[in-house]
Amino acid sequence: MSARAARVVLADDQPLVRAGLRVLMADTADIEVVGEAGAGAEAVRPARDVRPDVVVMDIRMPGVDGIEATRLIRRNADDLAYEMGLVAPQR
Repeated sequence: MSARAARVVLADDQPLVRAGLRVLMADTADIEVVGEAGAGAEAVRPARDVRPDVVVMDIRMPGVDGIEATRLIRRNADDLAYEMGLVAPQR
């Protein structure tokens, strides 16, 4: 019996970055991209509706940034059992 693939939502305002991540993840049998968002505010709905195992969130996006989007996802997801990490280069 094989384990279920990790379900991932990608959130980044750069389509090329999302496409690159999607291609990388497509080569991994244990990962399934189940949603994408081009803005922080757009990431809240798939995180709520699809209930992914992982959300890959860009921090710097126009409008609602990744940090605020993560707050919104966590605030509206009291019954969800996952945590998200954010990674960004120092500037």
